[in-house]
Amino acid sequence: MLSALVRPFQLALFTGEADPPPPRSRFLRFPLRRPIGPFQHVDLRQLAEFILGCVLYGTMFSDLLTSNRLAASVAGGPYEQPEVFLHLAAICCGLPVAIRDRYPLAAWRLSIVLMPVTLYVMREFASGGAVPYSGQLMVAYLMVMYSMAARGDASATAAAWVISVLMAWIAHPDSLYAVIGALSVAALFGYNVRSRRRATDRLVQEELRTQVAEGAQAVLAERARIARELHDVVAHHMSVIAIQAEAVPLKAKGDARQLEEGLAGIRALSLEAIAELRQILGVLRDEEGRLETTPQPGLDRVDELVANARAAGLAVVVKRSGSMEGVPVAVALSAYRIVQESLSNVMRHAPGAPVALELVRSPGELRVRVVNRPSPGDAAPAPGGGGGHGLAGMRERAALHGGTVEAGPLDDGGFGVLATLRLEAA
Repeated sequence: MLSALVRPFQLALFTGEADPPPPRSRFLRFPLRRPIGPFQHVDLRQLAEFILGCVLYGTMFSDLLTSNRLAASVAGGPYEQPEVFLHLAAICCGLPVAIRDRYPLAAWRLSIVLMPVTLYVMREFASGGAVPYSGQLMVAYLMVMYSMAARGDASATAAAWVISVLMAWIAHPDSLYAVIGALSVAALFGYNVRSRRRATDRLVQEELRTQVAEGAQAVLAERARIARELHDVVAHHMSVIAIQAEAVPLKAKGDARQLEEGLAGIRALSLEAIAELRQILGVLRDEEGRLETTPQPGLDRVDELVANARAAGLAVVVKRSGSMEGVPVAVALSAYRIVQESLSNVMRHAPGAPVALELVRSPGELRVRVVNRPSPGDAAPAPGGGGGHGLAGMRERAALHGGTVEAGPLDDGGFGVLATLRLEAA
């Protein structure tokens, strides 16, 4: 029981950790051309809070210095308070605000540590039972309390609220109710924001799990259809071919003409099986049910994809490294399909964007890299979009050849796809 009561205070004062910051809009965060130490990006929100912290520090120190000089002139002696106390009181207002976005719990702990010095200095300057809280102190502490509630554990926030109320009661009991109201509003508002963020995150995770399940179900359904059709074709034709191959020599009994006719029949059955297999695979791969009668494409037809993409408005730059001769047909087909899907995704999601296509042949593997920059501001994504199975299909094609596919957004807002296909696996 005692540990359950003590734990929230331990979280608030020592061991608690804050939730990660919410994702920033790309309009509020952009990379630096030349990184400065660990800083590789400029976050406008953090920059604004740093400036606000400096303003609170400067105005607080200026007000305290003026009050200190006034008190010294009235007393006819040196300054009433050491100047280091004035700096600490001003830091209590400025520094926590400047760091609250990156370290919300540390900002609140810093405020609590420096608060006794600040309240001592403010009480020395207050007269006639006046409230020892300045405007800068109230703004800074309420902002820090909100960040604590929005990014910290709920029990730690409750402990921080209790500690703040006790400190306010000790500092100025007459204003306790006003302080309780202000602290409660800040804490409840931050808790509500945190609850909404967590609910949104859970909803996004559920949607992702649903999409993964739907994609897996679609893949399994297609594989089941292919398996049923192939079983019928392969089982029938291969059985007949096996029987014919065994019966023809016995029937011919050395007659060359009958042996030739039997082998011709086996060849005809084999060609019929191949034709039916192509027909089945073509129908299953075509959403409109049309037959796939053309030869399977390869790397020699990548230029056709590039020409089509350029005609659609993409600025495509192609770079080849190494000889593309002798690439296995299956690997060439998979590379072609990966390039095709990547360019189609760019047309749908980033119309008009510049694209770099790179084909690299090295000993033992073929690498396909497609990178696009963000689309121009006046270009809108195509309506409808894809079904969400394109990347899954790329990874399955690469896995057939012992390779991998890495795909994801880039720091500049673009998108990149890197596929590695092993030639030996083919």
